Amino acid sequence: MKKLFEEFKTFISRGNVIDMAVGVIIGAAFKAIVDSLVADIISPLLGLFGTHNLDKMSVVLKQGATPEQTVSLNYGNFISAVLNFLIMAFILFMIVKAFNKAHEKLDRHPAEPAAPTTKICPYCKSEIDINATRCPHCTSQLDQ
Repeated sequence: MKKLFEEFKTFISRGNVIDMAVGVIIGAAFKAIVDSLVADIISPLLGLFGTHNLDKMSVVLKQGATPEQTVSLNYGNFISAVLNFLIMAFILFMIVKAFNKAHEKLDRHPAEPAAPTTKICPYCKSEIDINATRCPHCTSQLDQ
């Protein structure tokens, strides 16, 4: 049993698990902001072009004697959910794009040129190994 708890402790204390948990918590908080943006700002603005709020848009499929018995297709809620998704996806895209750009700027180290591994024979102009003392093409003795 103690070994099981040790394995669990090792698993839980890994950096990627903690990062994922933080990401999920921030994502949930961010979702509330986007939901409010769509419900409180975008839907009423779209309602200016129509007769009512986007969330209230629906089609009654079956009229019942009471509101609980009425069957309606609430397509306005679906449109709001799609808008939420598109806004979240766009904002996440912009965050990832900014992160990648910052990461690229921070990781740019001037690349050191690789040490040459070949040289040109001064007699036959062939490419040969840098450590060669004699050209394998023209057999000329090379200077050290």
